[in-house]
Amino acid sequence: MSEHLNKETFRQKVFDFEKHKTWQYEGTLPALVDFWAPWCGPCRMVGPVLDELSQEYAGKLNVYKVNTEEQPELASMFGIQSIPSLLFVPINGKPKIAIGALPKNELKRIIESDLMPSVQEPVLVR
Repeated sequence: MSEHLNKETFRQKVFDFEKHKTWQYEGTLPALVDFWAPWCGPCRMVGPVLDELSQEYAGKLNVYKVNTEEQPELASMFGIQSIPSLLFVPINGKPKIAIGALPKNELKRIIESDLMPSVQEPVLVR
């Protein structure tokens, strides 16, 4: 299941904006952060999909949720003006944001191409 974050847990698990001036991811696994609100219809549609993805990628990806009504400071820090907004956080590098309720296959494509380290098949030389 997705884990709900508040300001304090966000600082511990994603980005400690009070300690660092530039982006520095605090996690050990790639993450997907869903900025949502309970009144948002598209947010309610994508929520169960994110819960499924958190189970499918258990141990490989952390899926977090930030309620923009309860955590407006976190939403404004990332310039969230439309929800749902999804923050894709790789282990190294800068996060990327997508706006809107993306379908599951598109979310998986982004997770696998942008967040998961690519595994190269060994080349056999004969």
